[in-house]
Amino acid sequence: MLVLLPPSESKTGRARGKALDTGSLSFPSLAPAREQVLDALADVSTRPDAHEVLGVSPGLVDEVTRNTVLTTAPAPPAGQVYTGVLYDALDLGSLSTGERRRAHRWLVVVSALFGAVRPQDRIPPYRLSMAVNLPGVGPLAGHWREHLDAELTDAAGTGLVVDCRSSTYAAAWQPSGHVAERWVHIRVPGATHMAKHTRGLVARHLLGVAREPKTPAALARALEPAFDVALTEPAKGGRPWVLDAIAR
Repeated sequence: MLVLLPPSESKTGRARGKALDTGSLSFPSLAPAREQVLDALADVSTRPDAHEVLGVSPGLVDEVTRNTVLTTAPAPPAGQVYTGVLYDALDLGSLSTGERRRAHRWLVVVSALFGAVRPQDRIPPYRLSMAVNLPGVGPLAGHWREHLDAELTDAAGTGLVVDCRSSTYAAAWQPSGHVAERWVHIRVPGATHMAKHTRGLVARHLLGVAREPKTPAALARALEPAFDVALTEPAKGGRPWVLDAIAR
C-alpha cells in the first residue's frame, strides 16, 4: 500500500545535525531533478522579489532566506520536519514499533522541493509550494510529473494507492493503467482544516490495521470502526475511487 500525503506549510528544523545528503534519500533516481530545484530555489530566494515569486507573505522573509542554505542546514527526519494539523493527527512520534515499520514502507510525502520522500528521509525545512512557477525549472507540478511516475508506480506495486493529498500536490502525479484501478482519493466534507485533520487520522488508523486492505472495498471496511465512510466507484477509467470519511 502507498499512502500519499501532502507536505505542511509549517516546518520545524534543528540547530544541530547532519546536513542534507540527496544521495541518501528514498527514490534515488530523483536526485538530478532534486538538485535542479534546490539550485533554482536558492537563486530565487536571494532576489528582492523572492516572496512574490514564491507566493509567500513578505513577513516570511526569514523562511525564504533559509532556502539559500538548504545544502548545509541540519536535516532532521521528514516526519519531524513536517508539522501542522495533518501531522498532529498522524502523530508519528507515538507509533508502536510495528506501526513505525509500516509508516516507513507505506507513507510518502509528495514535495515541491524533493519530489517524494518517506518519513525517515532527512531533509531541511524549506519554503516552496507545488503551485510555484520556479524560474529555471518552470511549473513544479509539471517538473515532477515526468520524474515521479516510474518511481511511485513501482512503489505502489500491487497494493492500493490511498491519496490524502490536496489538489495542488495531486497534480504532480496521478496513477495510470492498472495502478489507477487501485487508486482511492480520501475526501472529507467540510472546511480545509477538518479535511487535513481527518486525513491525518485516516493515515494513522491504517498504520494500525490488523491486515493490509487490498481493494477499495476492503479499505472502506478497515476504516469503518473509526469513521463514517461512503465509497464511490469512478465514473470512467483512469479516475480514482472516492472514499468520503468523517471521523466519529
